[in-house]
Amino acid sequence: MKRSLPYFCAVLVLLGSAGCKRDASGPKVAKGIPEQYILEVERRDVDYSIEVAGDVAPEFELVVKSEVGGKVKTLFVEPGQEVKAGDLLCEIDDTDLQNQLASVETEIAGSQLGVHRAQLQFNRGEELFKAKLITKEAFDNLESDLAFAKNDLAKAERRIQSAKDQISKARIVAPINGTVLRVDVIEGEVVVPAASVNSGTELMTLADLSKLRVTAHVNQVDVAFLKLKQNVDVTMESLRQENMQARVSFIAPTATTKNSVKGFKVQASIVNPSPRLRPGMMVNLTIPVATAREAVAVPASAVFRGANDSRVVWLLGEDGQPQEHEVTLGISSLDYTEIKSGLKAGDRILAIEPRMLNKKS
Repeated sequence: MKRSLPYFCAVLVLLGSAGCKRDASGPKVAKGIPEQYILEVERRDVDYSIEVAGDVAPEFELVVKSEVGGKVKTLFVEPGQEVKAGDLLCEIDDTDLQNQLASVETEIAGSQLGVHRAQLQFNRGEELFKAKLITKEAFDNLESDLAFAKNDLAKAERRIQSAKDQISKARIVAPINGTVLRVDVIEGEVVVPAASVNSGTELMTLADLSKLRVTAHVNQVDVAFLKLKQNVDVTMESLRQENMQARVSFIAPTATTKNSVKGFKVQASIVNPSPRLRPGMMVNLTIPVATAREAVAVPASAVFRGANDSRVVWLLGEDGQPQEHEVTLGISSLDYTEIKSGLKAGDRILAIEPRMLNKKS
């Protein structure tokens, strides 16, 4: 009878019967169930968060345009180049503007001669009028001629200042510190100036890459958990070692549909962007919603759907046999679920349904 006992125990294990422990060389079992399928309920922190994908873009982009029209003479920058405010970006051919300036300078010279002549005539007329050698009307005409000559000179002087200003605008400088994102023209291309009647030709785009933001589309269910100035984590597959945070800066007031999903546009400003992060990259935003501290928790995969849409676990009883046991759930993360009621720390449950044990064995 003693010799047949090992064989008898082996048969009980295969049948899922209780009571046999493994020896030093066999698979570890507890009441006939392999130990790797038995979990002990424990206390842990459970964090519920929302994860959405978004696109990285600068906080703002500045499109550079020319205030004067003409042919692009020289480009001094290229995409990816960093510039400081005041650096020369582009130069427009100012030949026509220089010709206009020369014409105005000639006009000023003529106006100055006109003023000089009118002044002499006025001075002589004043003496003649005092001597009563000319009429009051003749003297008034000389005074008017002098005024008209001075007015013509003033208008010419204003035109020369305008011509000089136009020439200075042919040298386009960086208005901010930043990085050249793209250059939209080539040397020799004729550009249209920006004016009230048209938008003008876009020369290039600048942005400050130290100030980036993420734009995401959050579905209408999850957006209810968001609030302005909320802190979120930023992760990227190729930058796993980088720990970046962002702050929610915008939540759209109305919903839009993207990829057949109704949701809301959400923007988050990155607080500490990685130097390797670039506009156009896709990142993930992890938005914390709720946290349960030291909660009774089990792996999410160990919770199953029971009758009447209830949630159950397979609890090991005192006899070592699994029994379906209804539980009340709290918050869930990707890995763990909080158990509000139905279990306590130290309970032992199955990681899989009992019907799966035979398939695993």
